[in-house]
Amino acid sequence: MKNAAVILGILGGVLGMITGFVVYGYVEFVDWFGAQVEEDLLDEPANSLRLQIIGIASPVLAIAGGAMAHPRPAIGAILLALSVAGMIWAFGFGVFTMFPIVMTGLATLFAILGLATREPGTL
Repeated sequence: MKNAAVILGILGGVLGMITGFVVYGYVEFVDWFGAQVEEDLLDEPANSLRLQIIGIASPVLAIAGGAMAHPRPAIGAILLALSVAGMIWAFGFGVFTMFPIVMTGLATLFAILGLATREPGTL
């Protein structure tokens, strides 16, 4: 369970990071060209600062939670759950966010289930 949480958490974080970079770039692009292009073509999101902050922080939490899932599954599960909540809050559940959210959510579940397991040779 813990190994699956590590793999899914890191993979979900990397996919979430790609999504976060695209969203961050779009917000910067709109800020850069927003005054020069008609408003009908480029709409600046109302929550652009939230998209930029959570779009970078949430995937980093997923990668950190995935890395912590094996040695400290409780801490890993908390970081992974915060990452899932952040991605849903900032991006919503859509075509480009479903894989990072589902992978990170499944890693959260596996890290929680990993709390109940014990490695051979340990107390």
